[in-house]
Amino acid sequence: MNLDLLFDPLFRVPFFTGLLLAALLPLMGMYLRLRDEWLAALAFAQMASAGALLAMVAGWPMIVGGLLAAVLAALAKGLMARAGAGAYALMMLLAWGAGVLLVANHPLAEQAGHALFDGQLYFTGESHLATAAVAVATIVPILAWLSRPLLLARFFPDFYRARGRSERPRLLLFDLLASLAVALATVSLGVMAAFALVFVPPMLACRFGRGWRAAMALSAVIGMLGYCVAFAVSLAWDQPFGPVCALLFVVLVLVPGVKFDRM
Repeated sequence: MNLDLLFDPLFRVPFFTGLLLAALLPLMGMYLRLRDEWLAALAFAQMASAGALLAMVAGWPMIVGGLLAAVLAALAKGLMARAGAGAYALMMLLAWGAGVLLVANHPLAEQAGHALFDGQLYFTGESHLATAAVAVATIVPILAWLSRPLLLARFFPDFYRARGRSERPRLLLFDLLASLAVALATVSLGVMAAFALVFVPPMLACRFGRGWRAAMALSAVIGMLGYCVAFAVSLAWDQPFGPVCALLFVVLVLVPGVKFDRM
């Protein structure tokens, strides 16, 4: 165990990059859980990882490929809305197949593939931090503006229909925001760490939060605290960040005995 690494300036940029994402992802996860679409986050993450690998093979920045692939996944989700969870399963199969083939046939893709799935947060740089900061500053205000329409569409599905309006433009905008946030987290934190931050904090917040706003705040706090512990443990024991983060959030669910029920 090496606790000195926790205070090494080399890891400040990765830490704050992940902390910003750990605050943002649970907020997105609250609305995905609200709409029973939390599986979409895993589909976005898988698509982003495949896009990042493809971009690297083509000589592009991995973050660009991940974001583009996630946006395409969000648009495809909107077109296949009637397919429900089946659309997410198809996207995950497509991304997994493409990613494995790239890793198997390109020497550089193998190392990048391990980084994406293991969650090598420590290698993120200032460009990742700047992108994460811009994402938080942009997405959070838009999400606050979308909050009422998303809640109305979920609890009063006939509201827009009765007024001769459609909720689909707002839902599509949310899907795009969610895909961008998850893609950025996938490239920075890894596939399963990003999914854990989307899935687990909202589950706990919905169980213990008193009201929607309180649950939103609690979800972000759980995400950030859990991330800080996972970062410290993985760095001190020289372990990949992704598995440590995922296991820690599983423990957070099992200890209080949270039930896997719907909202």
